[in-house]
Amino acid sequence: MTREGPVLQEKYVSVAHRGGARVAPRTSGRGRTQSRPSGRPRARARRRSPVRALFLGLYKLLVVVSVVIVVGFAAFQFLIKPPAQTPVKVPAQVGTKGTDPVADPSGGAVVPAGLTRRDGVYNILLAATDKEGFRTDTMMVMCYDIPNQKVGVVSVPRDTLTRREAGKNPKLVYGPGGVEQRVEDISNMLGVPIDYYIKVNIQGFIALVDYLDGVDFYVPDDMDYDDPFQDLHIHYKQGQYHLNGQQAMEVARFRKNNDLSGYSDVGRTQTQQKLLVALAKKVLDWGSLTKINGFVEIFNQYVDTDLALNDMMYFASQAVYMDISTGVETATLEGRGDGVYRGNTWCYVLDQAMTLDTVNRLINPFDQALTLEDMDLLQAESYTQG
Repeated sequence: MTREGPVLQEKYVSVAHRGGARVAPRTSGRGRTQSRPSGRPRARARRRSPVRALFLGLYKLLVVVSVVIVVGFAAFQFLIKPPAQTPVKVPAQVGTKGTDPVADPSGGAVVPAGLTRRDGVYNILLAATDKEGFRTDTMMVMCYDIPNQKVGVVSVPRDTLTRREAGKNPKLVYGPGGVEQRVEDISNMLGVPIDYYIKVNIQGFIALVDYLDGVDFYVPDDMDYDDPFQDLHIHYKQGQYHLNGQQAMEVARFRKNNDLSGYSDVGRTQTQQKLLVALAKKVLDWGSLTKINGFVEIFNQYVDTDLALNDMMYFASQAVYMDISTGVETATLEGRGDGVYRGNTWCYVLDQAMTLDTVNRLINPFDQALTLEDMDLLQAESYTQG
């Protein structure tokens, strides 16, 4: 054996290390040594199909979107807080349940002794002005019970007899002050706190209905009325209609026909309540989510409110869980419209027993029932029809 023999042999029996694995040499047909990891088959290069790549891309996108939605919802719930509740003021009449009022520890208004507000129950005055925009001639108190997802809506007729100074018109729709004064008047009259108000003018109502592409509504009576001074002409037969904004406004404002027949102020408030419920169903429908920007524009242009943006967002976030068809109950305060008080005729005088029942059933935010001592329900001095 030559001296080169062992060297050459050593060259061809040497081993290589790849990634810590011992690799045995293999000679190719052309005399070159090739090697591969022992015990492992040669891996074939895979080509990912376009369909699989698309699927994985969509999956990743859905994961990212889901995370964003969850984080956004959590942040929304953290940032949007329930609005403050306003304690009721002591009614104008003397005495409240025969006890002295108790000072609110927060330093705000005082409340009748023994009454505690339920958490998450809010009263909001919904108001609409007449064509001139001065008089708040449509007034409804809406009580939103968030924990139970229930809404009570009580209409207060515009000519309701209200406590006023001597020489002042005692009808609710008249008198000094704007919607803020109507809030105070109704709160004192019914003995319930009103936390916020939302006032819309007629043009805003028309714009909202048109933006919702109209509303399906059953007109309850034949309507035949003309008022050339207001350029108001209302002509409908009883039946089902798809009303645009102008038509819905006309139906909502109707009280009597040219021959003085019709369903009076109480009948008008009942029609307005039904229209309000029909509109609420459309606004809260999932199909209206794409119209959010338009709702905001209409709200900014035609609505006056003391609700802060945070408050509105909170109520909106809760209202989406409500079933309008079963969660809303409406009523109109009952009474008679021929009362005489301080020389003013045709005042609407509330029936005390019926008013007490309606308030306790639909808009009482306290943990116990109110009594007539908590309210300020004036009575007429006489009635024109005996």
